[in-house]
Amino acid sequence: MSVLLNIDADLARENHYELGVTRDPPDEPLAQDLVTDVVVVGGGFAGLSAAIELAQRGLRVVLLEAGRLCGAASGRNGGQAIVGYACGQGLLERQIGIAGARAAWDMSLEGLRLIDERIARHGIACERSHGYLYVAESPRKARRLQAEMLALRRGYGLEVEWAMGPQVRQHIDSPRYSASAYERVSGHLHPLKYGLGLARAARKLGVRIFERSAVTQLVRGPRVVARTASGSVTADFGVLAGNCTLAEWGPGVAPELVPRIMPVGTYIAATDPLPEALRQRLIPSGAAVCDNNFVLDYFRFDAQGCLLFGGRVSYSTRTPARLRERMAARMAQVFPELAGVPLRRLWGGFVDISMNRAPDFGRLDANLYHVQGFSGHGVALTGLAGCLVAEAVTAQADRFDVLARIRHLDFPGGVRWRTPVLALGMAWYRLRDALG
Repeated sequence: MSVLLNIDADLARENHYELGVTRDPPDEPLAQDLVTDVVVVGGGFAGLSAAIELAQRGLRVVLLEAGRLCGAASGRNGGQAIVGYACGQGLLERQIGIAGARAAWDMSLEGLRLIDERIARHGIACERSHGYLYVAESPRKARRLQAEMLALRRGYGLEVEWAMGPQVRQHIDSPRYSASAYERVSGHLHPLKYGLGLARAARKLGVRIFERSAVTQLVRGPRVVARTASGSVTADFGVLAGNCTLAEWGPGVAPELVPRIMPVGTYIAATDPLPEALRQRLIPSGAAVCDNNFVLDYFRFDAQGCLLFGGRVSYSTRTPARLRERMAARMAQVFPELAGVPLRRLWGGFVDISMNRAPDFGRLDANLYHVQGFSGHGVALTGLAGCLVAEAVTAQADRFDVLARIRHLDFPGGVRWRTPVLALGMAWYRLRDALG
């Protein structure tokens, strides 16, 4: 399979983000045997962030990517840079204690600051914008959202503007939502422009990048050896940052990690640019928006004025039937005046989730690290992951170990049966969402 798993070919071609960038020529595949300080496996946000941080600390770094840089989730996602974790702070409090959960929250804030620092330091033009709107579509979900926001304010200092009933229209002109919470910490960006900017920064720092260089075998020991079809890299340390694509790289890479993450298909549609007056009325702040359903919708306007509307996940790895029609209908439910507006682009990709939706960071050996399981929060958390891994490699592992303490379970059914088991589970959650 490719790094896009078995995403429909048309959806792969229609990626709205690829149409707005000019990629550099591909880096050559690895065709030699190299010796270095650190080998990084995976050329998305996490791998590139780790490579940058390691190179800034004076280490020699080689990065291996199976396809094109940011060709999977990092270059296809909703572009929403969100504070916190998909699992919520409650799970972290139960697993690693109040102090650990607060340290994790502060690190998620650091992940957002890192985005802005890297944009400024490396001159990355990626349409960065601040502002985030959480919305709820029923009284029960509104109470749940309000309770979550109150807990985040009291325990973690997150300030939000809360609205209910008619006041919600001040933040989003939609009849669908009964409550909203607006905060200015999170925001959004053009993910592919950001990722390719990270790649340019990594090269300038001396990172050697090889595309179309899938790792087929990883030999562990006092030194890590990553072998590809036509070369190898021997290093003192290894960092695995392939996320849900690691399973495709070969059974000799990290088979124990594969059952702990699940590839989930998620899909985004884009309209043509809409009139500025209409955009200002629909989402006055220009914020990124996400509801609090289990199977959620997320959307935003990009810098060109196109509405990017995402959701409709697939746990079966198959593209849902009548996807364009369903996405258009969902968009019209949120914004009725957009009914009939054509969706010019529709694309998809796979993100990695862990069983408990918490990030899965850890060590497979003393010199082999992994970062995965970003569960929809990868735009911000991948940058943090790269920073923490670099600290750990250079013998400053205290902060890495805070998140490494989170316990993770394999998905039920193993690699073979987890897909049908999760598909059944998601059908139940969709029913719950529909019933409010």
